Amino acid sequence: MPLQLNVIAASTRPGRVGIHVARWFLPLAQAHPAFEAKLVDLAEVGLPLYDEPVPPVQRDYAHEHTRRWGASVAAADAFVFVVPEYNHGPTPALINALDYVYHEWGFKPAAFVSYGGLSGGLRGVEATKAILTNLNVMPIAKGVSIQWIRKHVRDGAFLPEPSHVESVQPMLDALARWAEALRPMRG
Repeated sequence: MPLQLNVIAASTRPGRVGIHVARWFLPLAQAHPAFEAKLVDLAEVGLPLYDEPVPPVQRDYAHEHTRRWGASVAAADAFVFVVPEYNHGPTPALINALDYVYHEWGFKPAAFVSYGGLSGGLRGVEATKAILTNLNVMPIAKGVSIQWIRKHVRDGAFLPEPSHVESVQPMLDALARWAEALRPMRG
């Protein structure tokens, strides 16, 4: 039975380049034999600024958008976050999405395809890992980091370097191993 992988595009701002990176990455994830991968675009999910009256740990959701988001997160066995960094941290949309639900994230691994300037988004990744561990998500070490992202996007397409492509398979292999290892904890 394949593992469900949610590839989450974490930038929602107009003119974002991350969606092009996510669309490049998705078929590579779909080609991996361990995964059934789908794109989850936070811009399309459209969560408002956190508006639940009860803490998410109680799972007493007042809003349909929260129930839909919770079902999407719960259905996944693993995550790949396609992320930039904003002020050395995660995007506000990603923090908001992470905060909406709690139990649905638990005991699943996460990897990152990050992008940005000189750091390739890695400072944002490190800040996000601290949040994920509090949600009982296992961030893995392997990832894809894209420096100087604007040089790699032309006419609405991400044009990877060989190093970007070469980083994908080891990351997905590690993610699959972690997802299988954590499966009994999710049961």
